[in-house]
Amino acid sequence: MKLTEYIGSQFGNPQGFIGKICCVIMNAINHKMYTKVSDIVLKNFCIDILDVGFGNGYLEEKLSKIPSVMIKGIDISEDMIISATKRNKKAVEQGRVVLSLGDCCSLDFPTGMFDAVTSVNTIYFWSDTVKGLTEINRVLKDKGIFVSAVYSQEWLKKLSYTKKGFKFFSKEDYILDGKKAGFSEVIIEEIVNGKSYIIKYMK
Repeated sequence: MKLTEYIGSQFGNPQGFIGKICCVIMNAINHKMYTKVSDIVLKNFCIDILDVGFGNGYLEEKLSKIPSVMIKGIDISEDMIISATKRNKKAVEQGRVVLSLGDCCSLDFPTGMFDAVTSVNTIYFWSDTVKGLTEINRVLKDKGIFVSAVYSQEWLKKLSYTKKGFKFFSKEDYILDGKKAGFSEVIIEEIVNGKSYIIKYMK
């Protein structure tokens, strides 16, 4: 495997020491994304939150500063469960952050459980985009929201490590897939013009 392909695979499924380093880099690079997602969720008074692909638990750390917020997180990497648990040790001990292995295409949660679902830069790696969105729609409460932060396909295609393992989506693709999954409305807002944006899937 080429070095660029190996690095790209770590962004999709961080493991070992290199995975931890990649997560630290992602936290720094994606700071505006995490802040935007957190702001939207908290401004909508969301209490029960599911985070898809939590990595090293950076978003959990931000959201759990609000005592009333309850967060469940799923990730496909066992190593990230260990890292995220250490990062959020107090909130985990209090039962306000619960982290587990999981795949958004097959969520092990009851229908209508969450006020909001969040995700930062994971949708490119899902095995079935519409199935994942449909499952997220299912576990959201009525009027719930899925907030997904992504980089534009134009930006991603410029990067050497995205040549393998990444799926590329246009804004129109995100809207169409959201409608297929049963969302009533899909709203896209720029974070950095031409580079990154927030997608709000409204149930």
